[in-house]
Amino acid sequence: MLTIKRLSVEDALILIDGAERKSVEIGVPQCIAVADESGNLIAFKRMDGGKVTSISIAIDKAFTGAGAKRPTHVYNELCQPGKPTFGIHVTNGGRFSIIGGGLPVVVDGDIVGGIGVSSGTAEQDVVCAQAGVDHFLAAIGKASPAG
Repeated sequence: MLTIKRLSVEDALILIDGAERKSVEIGVPQCIAVADESGNLIAFKRMDGGKVTSISIAIDKAFTGAGAKRPTHVYNELCQPGKPTFGIHVTNGGRFSIIGGGLPVVVDGDIVGGIGVSSGTAEQDVVCAQAGVDHFLAAIGKASPAG
């Protein structure tokens, strides 16, 4: 039998809050999704001005970050013709995202969920997603692996 560590709705809202704060700071309204460790949606927020086309993209980024256990931008680098994961973006019913802005949420070495952010550039989306993760880890008294 397995014991699964999973984000709660309350945790998901903390992640969204952190990403939203960064979004406001940089002036880019975002769509923000949080998934559980298996990639299923827990919570979602479309900020006023967030692109309607980014709703499903943010959800897919959260799905990929959690399910594939890596940031989505890593797959973008690996999903080029001749590279080891070329074509992975068409798997999982097309839900596998290779666009920057999806991150796994890691607590004590365990993937507990994923966050996906979309509406800005891939770089802006990554910054906002990382801010969500950092905010969450600070709220639960854990240090971010990046610092």
